[in-house]
Amino acid sequence: MDAADRDAETRPHFHGHRARLRARFLDSGGAGIPDYEILELILFGVFRNGDVKPLAKALIDGCGGSLAAVLSAPAERLAKIPGCGAAAIAALKVTREAGLRLLKAEAMARPAIANWQALLDYCRAALQHEGTEQFRILFLDRRNQVIADEAQQRGTIDHTPVYPREVVRRALELNAAALILVHNHPSGDPTPSRADIEMTRQVAQAASALGIALHDHLVIGRKGHVSFREKGLM
Repeated sequence: MDAADRDAETRPHFHGHRARLRARFLDSGGAGIPDYEILELILFGVFRNGDVKPLAKALIDGCGGSLAAVLSAPAERLAKIPGCGAAAIAALKVTREAGLRLLKAEAMARPAIANWQALLDYCRAALQHEGTEQFRILFLDRRNQVIADEAQQRGTIDHTPVYPREVVRRALELNAAALILVHNHPSGDPTPSRADIEMTRQVAQAASALGIALHDHLVIGRKGHVSFREKGLM
């Protein structure tokens, strides 16, 4: 056996994998790269050596079966995956935050009504995998440009308290001319509840009394979204 054969025998099975995966990613622009390999690419920066494929696959299996679910998982859940320490968790959270900021910048670049799909993409990315209900408000100026995106309340797995007077008070503070309400259903089903419909009615009435328009209320779930305006609920 010559030296080259001996070297080949002693190399780990993943020898050269990082360079090949990076090259494949750059050549394809990410198209066709499975979720676990995207996670590998993220984890390469945390683990300078060794095979991170087992950890990437464990994260996928332990956090809902997708890259989006892993990036959106709470730090406490990620920490329960063997091998996923503080540095790996930080890398995953930074990646998610970078993606959200990119989507938000695209959503806010033009008036909301003329940029509806980008707005939906941002809202879904921000809320689709949240484990508890979160109620957000997009405040718009008279040109329908978003001037603020704020989380008003965080609730339980199936309820978020919303106070119409507080919503309108904040709109007045920001000199907003219109609102878009957004909240998520952690159950995955975006079908509005009776409480959602009643709360929307109350907010619309309180806002209208002060000359503030309510453009829509979006309910985000893992299975899609529901627009109150499209469904004729407002």
